[in-house]
Amino acid sequence: MDKNIAIIGAGVSGLVAALQLEAYGYKPTIFEADKQVGGRVQSDVIEGYTLDKGFQVLLSAYPMAKKYLDYDVLKLQPFVSGSYIFKNRKRYSIGDPLRDISMLWPTLFSAVGSFSDKLKVFKLNRILSKKSIDAIFDDEALSTHQYLKRFGFSNAIINDFFKPFFTGIFLETDLNTSSRMFEFIFKMFGEGNAVIPGQGIQAIPNQLLHKLKHTNVKYQHHVKTLKEHTLILLDDSKFNFDYCIVATEASSLIPNMANSEIQWKSTQTLYFEVDAAMVFPKNIIGLVADVEDALINSISFPFAKNQPNKLVSVCVVKHHNLTEDTLITKIKEELKQHFSITTLKHLKTYTIKKALPDLANVSYSVYPSETQLTNSIYLAGDTLLNGSLNAAMLSGELAAKAIHEKISGYVS
Repeated sequence: MDKNIAIIGAGVSGLVAALQLEAYGYKPTIFEADKQVGGRVQSDVIEGYTLDKGFQVLLSAYPMAKKYLDYDVLKLQPFVSGSYIFKNRKRYSIGDPLRDISMLWPTLFSAVGSFSDKLKVFKLNRILSKKSIDAIFDDEALSTHQYLKRFGFSNAIINDFFKPFFTGIFLETDLNTSSRMFEFIFKMFGEGNAVIPGQGIQAIPNQLLHKLKHTNVKYQHHVKTLKEHTLILLDDSKFNFDYCIVATEASSLIPNMANSEIQWKSTQTLYFEVDAAMVFPKNIIGLVADVEDALINSISFPFAKNQPNKLVSVCVVKHHNLTEDTLITKIKEELKQHFSITTLKHLKTYTIKKALPDLANVSYSVYPSETQLTNSIYLAGDTLLNGSLNAAMLSGELAAKAIHEKISGYVS
């Protein structure tokens, strides 16, 4: 297995591609522009707190995550299956009592949607538990809003629960995302937990990196241009390869893909230190419901070990033209207004312009051969399938399989 295989990008898809190639006996080389792995899945440590770059969770039911990650080592911190809904200065609860019995009465008697709406949530959960992932992505594609209306949900529960909850996942406020993606994510929530590793989301790519045994990772090696069998770095040095997997946005690297630039959804995450007495009684996500002028979409309290105070993570999806200082002031006001939270200190603001690919058409998987762009260049990344950690992993695996099939002549 003496083929020179290059991988551009040490994000999750690039790392999984390397793992799969190693399993076939190859020794790939990863070129990473950053000084660490992770791509869009990274964390910082600031003043003793672990801050994820953007509010991110792992859905433990993701098939590819279960395949490639060791959950016990990650020390996963699960969220309660539900949300606190904040509306008109009051807090309501909605959740899955089959997963957490303490959510039964608060959910049934909350003012979020009607009793009929709540029965429909359970019905939808049962339907999707029996529906395969392939069937989901083969089904008719509506907007998520159209899908919810067709299912019979009221405007009240759509505006008070589905919109704020899935705004934080889809990073758009109108539920225009494909119903296929909605069904897939809803199914994953029903079959597992939303979790964060105890050491932050960065622990996921770090674990994948530590599993690599025969891969050379070249950090701070920024690829400028990619040609057939040759990649050119910023310093104009060259690396010749037999095959290459582009596990990052390819349009800026390959001249004939300049018109295929991916559109992206953006988000902002702000972190504040707050008094420990202000945290929620459960590890749960808080949502601001149906408030037109509110910037905050959701808040949560990430796990902060051995800290005297607590960390609050604030997610902003709505577009605005505020300066950072004005944004911080506005968020502090909204935390006080909607959640009765007074901040002690602002720690960090992350503005992520390329947080999630804006894809009109989504799929779960493709044939490995469909990742091939040219004779020697293959593509990976969630942009090929759907915007999820599962898709990033699967695309890396598919690209590696495609190269092995090309070299070996064996199609699995």
